[in-house]
Amino acid sequence: MGLMTFLRNRAGYILVFAIGFAIVAFLVGDAINVGKPFWAANQKVVGSIDGNEISIDEFGPKVEQGVNQFKQQYGGSANAQMTAMAVDQAWNAELAKALLTKEYDRLGLNVSEDELLDLLQGANPSPLIKQYFSNPQTGQLDRATLMNFLKSKEPQALQQSAMLQEEIKNQALQTKYTNLVRNSVYVTSLEATDEYTNRNKLANFKYVSLDYTSVPDASVKLSDADYSDYYEQNKARFNNAQESRGFEYVTFSISPTAADSLAIKNQVEKIAADFKLAKNDSLFAAVNSDVKVPYTFLTKGKIDPAVDSVVFALPAGSFYGPKLSGNSYKIAKVVDTRFSPDSVKAAHILIDPAKVGGEDKAVKLADSLKGLIAKGGNFAELAKTYSVDGSKDKGGELGTFARGTMVPEFENAAFGGSTGDIKVVKSQFGVHVIKIEKQIGNSKVVKLAYIEKALSASSKTQAAAYKAASTFLNDVKGKDFNKFAQEKGYKVAVADKVTPTQGFAPGLDNPRKLIQAAYEADKGDVLPEIYNMTDAYVVARLTSVNPKGTLPLEAVKKEIEPMVRNAVKAKLLKEKFEKAGAASLDQIAAKVGRTVNPVQNIVFANPIIPGVAQENALVGSVFGAQPGKVSAPVQGDRGVYVFSVDGFTNPAPIANMFKQKEGMLLSLGQRSLSAAFQALQDNAKIKDNRVKFY
Repeated sequence: MGLMTFLRNRAGYILVFAIGFAIVAFLVGDAINVGKPFWAANQKVVGSIDGNEISIDEFGPKVEQGVNQFKQQYGGSANAQMTAMAVDQAWNAELAKALLTKEYDRLGLNVSEDELLDLLQGANPSPLIKQYFSNPQTGQLDRATLMNFLKSKEPQALQQSAMLQEEIKNQALQTKYTNLVRNSVYVTSLEATDEYTNRNKLANFKYVSLDYTSVPDASVKLSDADYSDYYEQNKARFNNAQESRGFEYVTFSISPTAADSLAIKNQVEKIAADFKLAKNDSLFAAVNSDVKVPYTFLTKGKIDPAVDSVVFALPAGSFYGPKLSGNSYKIAKVVDTRFSPDSVKAAHILIDPAKVGGEDKAVKLADSLKGLIAKGGNFAELAKTYSVDGSKDKGGELGTFARGTMVPEFENAAFGGSTGDIKVVKSQFGVHVIKIEKQIGNSKVVKLAYIEKALSASSKTQAAAYKAASTFLNDVKGKDFNKFAQEKGYKVAVADKVTPTQGFAPGLDNPRKLIQAAYEADKGDVLPEIYNMTDAYVVARLTSVNPKGTLPLEAVKKEIEPMVRNAVKAKLLKEKFEKAGAASLDQIAAKVGRTVNPVQNIVFANPIIPGVAQENALVGSVFGAQPGKVSAPVQGDRGVYVFSVDGFTNPAPIANMFKQKEGMLLSLGQRSLSAAFQALQDNAKIKDNRVKFY
C-alpha cells in the first residue's frame, strides 16, 4: 500500500492530458471538430498541429488511460463509445496544449519558480493540490501526504510529481489567459437595458393560426425552385463544421432463436442442479459464470435488482434461481448473511516480507507487534518504526472507508472484527497488523456464490446469419443497394452525418470498424466487409461524402424536404388569410374556420406559445408591432399566424445596473473564451487522421 498505492490510485488523475483537458474543456467545447482526409498521412501520424506531428506511439497511451478513467467512472468494460470519448479527450488536450502554448508565448505569459513553489506548498495551493491531497473525511489538505509525495525519490513518484507540477503550471497559465480574455469584454448600459427589457417586458396578444398539418402533404408538389429558394434563404444553417459521411445498411440478426433460448435454459437448469450439490461453491461459480462477482460480503444494491431484491430476504443456505432477468439467467447461493458495519475507521502497520527475510518472518514479526500492542504498546510509534506504508507518518491511520475500498483480506478483517480488535492478515501488499478503531452503522450483508449465464445465439444461428450476410454482400455489388435489399425482404436503415471519430451510429452498437471503412471508400461503394455488431452482422454502402464547409443543395436536399414543404404550405395558408380580407381577428377566424386564441404575459426572451411550441418569428413580430392592429400573416415553425397585440407591460427600471452587467459578463465572458479558442483554431493548420487508427 503506502506511497506506491497512493500513486497507483492517483496515476490516472495526474496524467497531463486528462487534467489538462478537464481544465480547458470550457474553451474547446464543440469548437474542436476537424475532419480531414487522411489518405496521404504518415502511417504513424495521428495528426498534426501547425506542422507538429502527433505520433500514435505517444497518443495511444493517452487514449488507453482515458478509457481506463471512463471505466472507473462509469463501470463495466470498455466499449466503442468509451473509446471514442477517450480519443476525443486526448485529441482535444493535444489541440488545446499546442494552440494555447503558442498563445502564451506570444502574450508573454509565464509561471515563475516562486509562483510554482507557492502553488505547490503555499498557504493557498493549486486547486489540483487540494483536489488530490485533501483528506476525504475532513476535506482539509493533508500536507504530510503531500510533502511525502513531493520528497519521494522513487522513480514513479518522481515521474508523477513532474507531471503534476507541469499541469499546475498549465492551469496557472490558463487562469491568466482566461482573466486576460474576460477582462477584455465589456457590457454597455444600453446592452444591459435591452437584455433586462427582453426578459421582463410582457406582451398580451391574440392570434389565429392555420397549421401546416391542415394541408395534406400529397397536395403539395415541390419544385427545384422551392428547394433552391429555401436553401439560399437558410444557407448559413448548412455549414458543415467537419467532414461527415452517410451510409445505408442491412442487418442480419444473430439474436438467439427460440431453439437457442431453449438450449441455454436446459444448460442453465443442469448447471443449477450441479450447483446445488457442489462442495466448493466459490470455485463452481467462478468456473461457470459469465460475470464474476467477488466472493465476499456484499451490501444491498451491488448486483442485478431482480436478484438483489430477493436474496437479501433469504437466510443463509438458501438457493435462488435460475431467474431470467434482462438478457441472462441468474443463479445464487446464499452462503452467509450477517449485519455488518457500513464503514470502518482503522489503522495498520504494513510489513514487507522481502525486507524481513520472507513471509514466515513477516508473520512472526506481526504477531510480536500484536502482542506488544495488546500489552499497551504505542501503535502509532510502532507504525512509524516498522511500517513500509505511507500512512506510517500518521501513526498508521487509514481514515474511514466503506466496503469495496480495501483488498478482500483486509476488508474481511476490518469489517468482520469488533472495535478495539488487533488482527494480523496477509494480502498482496504484505502482512498487516490492523487496529479496528471504530465501526460506523449497521446493515445486512450477504456472501453469495453467484452465476450469470448470458442468453446468446448458438454457433449454428450465427453461421446462418453470416451466410445470409455474405450472400447479400456478394450479390448486391453492382446493383441498386436499396432496391435489391427490399426485393430480398431486408429492411434498409440509414446513418447520416457520421463524423470520423464518433463511437455510435443509429441502430449500431459497435460501428467503429464500419465507420473507418466508410472513410476509406468512395461515394456509392458497397463497403468491403461484413461488420460484426453485438447482435447482428451488417452490410453497408456509402451514400454521401460531406466535406467541411457549406454543403451544396444536393447534400441537404433530403434533409430539408419537410421544411421546404412547410414553406410551400405557408404560401398557400398566407393566401388563405389574405383572401379573408377582414378587419378584425374575430372576422378572420370566422372566415378561415378557426378560433381566436388569447395569450398572456409572453416575454421576448422566452418565445413559447402555451399549448403550441416555440415560435420565434411570431413572438418577434409581436414585440415589433403596434397594439390594436391586425398583423400581416407570419410564417412560423408550426403554421401561419395572424395576430393583434392587446398591449405591453413595461418592467420597472433596473434596480442595480452593476449586478445586471455582472450577470451578462459571466455569460459573455464564457462565450468570448470559446470564440478566442475558435479563432486560434481557425488560424492553425490542423490535420486530423484519427479515423485511421480508431
